[in-house]
Amino acid sequence: VQLQASGGGLVHAGGSLRLSCLLFGRTGNSAVVGWFRQVPGKEREFVAAFRWLNSGQMYADSVKGRFTISGNSVRNTVYLQMNRTKPEDTAVYYCAAMTYYHDNYFQSSIYDYWGQGTQVTVSS
Repeated sequence: VQLQASGGGLVHAGGSLRLSCLLFGRTGNSAVVGWFRQVPGKEREFVAAFRWLNSGQMYADSVKGRFTISGNSVRNTVYLQMNRTKPEDTAVYYCAAMTYYHDNYFQSSIYDYWGQGTQVTVSS
Protein backbone atom coordinates (compact mmCIF):
# COMPACT_ATOMS: atom_id res chain seq x y z
CA VAL A 1 0.00 0.00 0.00
CA GLN A 2 1.15 3.54 -0.70
CA LEU A 3 0.19 6.62 1.27
CA GLN A 4 0.03 10.26 0.29
CA ALA A 5 -0.31 12.94 2.96
CA SER A 6 -1.62 16.39 2.18
CA GLY A 7 -3.32 19.39 3.75
CA GLY A 8 -0.48 20.95 5.68
CA GLY A 9 0.04 24.68 5.81
CA LEU A 10 0.24 27.73 8.00
CA VAL A 11 -2.41 28.42 10.62
CA HIS A 12 -2.69 30.84 13.50
CA ALA A 13 -2.81 29.44 17.01
CA GLY A 14 -6.34 28.43 17.86
CA GLY A 15 -7.18 27.79 14.24
CA SER A 16 -8.00 24.58 12.42
CA LEU A 17 -6.45 22.48 9.71
CA ARG A 18 -7.39 19.13 8.17
CA LEU A 19 -4.79 16.68 6.98
CA SER A 20 -5.61 13.88 4.56
CA CYS A 21 -3.88 10.56 4.01
CA LEU A 22 -4.84 8.89 0.75
CA LEU A 23 -4.17 5.17 0.52
CA PHE A 24 -3.77 3.39 -2.80
CA GLY A 25 -2.49 0.09 -4.01
CA ARG A 26 -3.11 -2.87 -1.74
CA THR A 27 -5.24 -0.93 0.72
CA GLY A 28 -6.19 -4.19 2.44
CA ASN A 29 -2.72 -4.09 3.98
CA SER A 30 -3.66 -1.17 6.19
CA ALA A 31 -5.50 -2.41 9.26
CA VAL A 32 -4.45 0.73 11.11
CA VAL A 33 -3.45 4.13 9.80
CA GLY A 34 -1.55 6.42 12.11
CA TRP A 35 -0.38 10.00 12.11
CA PHE A 36 3.01 10.92 13.50
CA ARG A 37 4.86 14.21 13.64
CA GLN A 38 8.47 15.21 13.83
CA VAL A 39 10.44 18.37 14.49
CA PRO A 40 14.14 18.71 13.68
CA GLY A 41 16.36 17.10 16.27
CA LYS A 42 13.56 15.11 17.88
CA GLU A 43 12.18 11.64 17.42
CA ARG A 44 9.01 11.00 15.49
CA GLU A 45 6.05 11.37 17.84
CA PHE A 46 2.74 9.52 17.77
CA VAL A 47 -0.30 11.73 17.24
CA ALA A 48 -3.30 9.53 16.48
CA ALA A 49 -4.32 6.24 14.90
CA PHE A 50 -7.42 4.88 13.21
CA ARG A 51 -8.45 1.24 13.06
CA TRP A 52 -10.66 0.41 10.09
CA LEU A 53 -12.26 -2.70 11.61
CA ASN A 54 -14.21 -0.89 14.33
CA SER A 55 -13.48 2.76 13.47
CA GLY A 56 -11.37 2.82 16.61
CA GLN A 57 -9.60 6.08 17.39
CA MET A 58 -6.45 6.37 19.49
CA TYR A 59 -4.79 9.63 20.50
CA ALA A 60 -1.71 10.96 22.16
CA ASP A 61 -2.50 12.84 25.36
CA SER A 62 -1.08 16.02 23.86
CA VAL A 63 -3.79 16.18 21.19
CA LYS A 64 -6.73 14.48 22.90
CA GLY A 65 -9.79 16.70 22.80
CA ARG A 66 -8.33 18.89 20.05
CA PHE A 67 -7.63 16.54 17.15
CA THR A 68 -10.01 14.04 15.58
CA ILE A 69 -9.00 11.15 13.36
CA SER A 70 -11.48 9.53 11.00
CA GLY A 71 -11.58 7.32 7.96
CA ASN A 72 -13.58 7.14 4.74
CA SER A 73 -13.40 3.64 3.28
CA VAL A 74 -14.99 4.70 0.00
CA ARG A 75 -12.33 7.32 -0.58
CA ASN A 76 -9.55 5.23 1.02
CA THR A 77 -8.64 8.28 3.03
CA VAL A 78 -7.87 8.91 6.68
CA TYR A 79 -8.29 12.44 7.98
CA LEU A 80 -6.77 14.29 10.89
CA GLN A 81 -8.88 17.25 11.90
CA MET A 82 -6.74 19.61 13.93
CA ASN A 83 -8.67 22.12 16.05
CA ARG A 84 -7.51 24.58 18.70
CA THR A 85 -4.01 24.33 17.35
CA LYS A 86 -0.98 25.41 19.36
CA PRO A 87 2.51 26.53 18.30
CA GLU A 88 3.86 23.27 19.71
CA ASP A 89 1.84 21.41 17.07
CA THR A 90 4.28 22.74 14.48
CA ALA A 91 5.99 19.78 12.81
CA VAL A 92 6.16 17.66 9.70
CA TYR A 93 3.24 15.28 9.84
CA TYR A 94 3.48 11.76 8.42
CA CYS A 95 0.84 9.12 7.92
CA ALA A 96 1.68 5.44 8.13
CA ALA A 97 -0.08 2.09 7.88
CA MET A 98 0.36 -1.25 9.57
CA THR A 99 -0.84 -4.50 8.02
CA TYR A 100 -2.15 -6.03 11.24
CA TYR A 101 -3.41 -4.35 14.38
CA HIS A 102 -0.90 -4.19 17.21
CA ASP A 103 -1.41 -2.84 20.71
CA ASN A 104 1.77 -0.79 20.37
CA TYR A 105 0.16 1.40 17.70
CA PHE A 106 1.95 4.42 19.21
CA GLN A 107 5.37 3.08 18.19
CA SER A 108 6.55 4.18 14.77
CA SER A 109 8.63 1.02 14.31
CA ILE A 110 5.44 -1.05 14.21
CA TYR A 111 4.23 0.54 10.99
CA ASP A 112 4.96 -1.09 7.65
CA TYR A 113 4.31 1.72 5.19
CA TRP A 114 4.93 5.44 5.29
CA GLY A 115 3.87 8.40 3.25
CA GLN A 116 5.81 11.55 2.65
CA GLY A 117 5.42 14.33 5.20
CA THR A 118 3.35 17.47 5.11
CA GLN A 119 4.47 20.57 6.97
CA VAL A 120 2.18 22.12 9.56
CA THR A 121 3.16 25.47 11.02
CA VAL A 122 1.16 27.08 13.81
CA SER A 123 2.04 30.71 14.42
CA SER A 124 1.61 32.33 17.81
